[in-house]
Amino acid sequence: MNVISSPEVGLSIMANGIQTNYHDAGTGTPVLLIHGSGPGVSAWANWRLVIPQLSTRHRVLAPDMVGFGFTDRPVDHNYTMDEWVHHTIGFMDALGLEQADLVGNSFGGGLALALAIRHPSRVRRLVLMGSVGVPFEITLGLDAVWGYTPSFDNMRTIMDLFAYDRSLVNDELAELRFQASKRPGFQESYARMFPAPRQRWVDAMASAENDIRNLPHDTLVVHGREDRIIPPQNSHTLSNWIPRSQLHVFGQCGHWTQIEHPKRFVALLLNFFAD
Repeated sequence: MNVISSPEVGLSIMANGIQTNYHDAGTGTPVLLIHGSGPGVSAWANWRLVIPQLSTRHRVLAPDMVGFGFTDRPVDHNYTMDEWVHHTIGFMDALGLEQADLVGNSFGGGLALALAIRHPSRVRRLVLMGSVGVPFEITLGLDAVWGYTPSFDNMRTIMDLFAYDRSLVNDELAELRFQASKRPGFQESYARMFPAPRQRWVDAMASAENDIRNLPHDTLVVHGREDRIIPPQNSHTLSNWIPRSQLHVFGQCGHWTQIEHPKRFVALLLNFFAD
């Protein structure tokens, strides 16, 4: 695949010492989209259906986090929540963003939550979608996703776990994601992030309950009712713990709210972000 022609490749900026690939669309109050941790993932793959409509009212920024997509993968990089938070803050600093609305998907939700706890003034409003960040027993689905090794059959199996509507995960999509997952360096960094036993990485991404309960931000918590990757109970816990929160559960929806129900999801965001 010619990287130059890929829609996954956007702009590039140095953030916290890491050459970072990102997408920048629209004008207005900045909204920072943080992708999940599936194999072969990129910001564009995660958010491509959301960016066009959301950018009609906001400046939308979607970076590939370090270790993912087309952002650099330093050979000796230590993949921890601290480092991902540092990278995100470095990205905001590089663009001169004092504050942004944060939208985190799955792994990105845990990252957005950790950032809001550690740097509360940098976040205006917070959206956590199918999020990690609280203690839970790892699901078979998440264990399979993090334990992925590149093959079409493995990718097809994982894709089937993500969506409630299986027509969204046809062989063409599985092939595209499989090809993405075996680009040079992709699997090497991915395998280093979540080696077995994987419950420890769920635990490492969890923020302290007391810190979550003290969050001052207006927070929208979103989950798919049929999610087989991250338990819907996570979002009920987050909603119960975060004082200024609201919870929206999408029925007939798996782990890909932004792909399975993009128009409804964006409408929810636009309403939540409105002053």
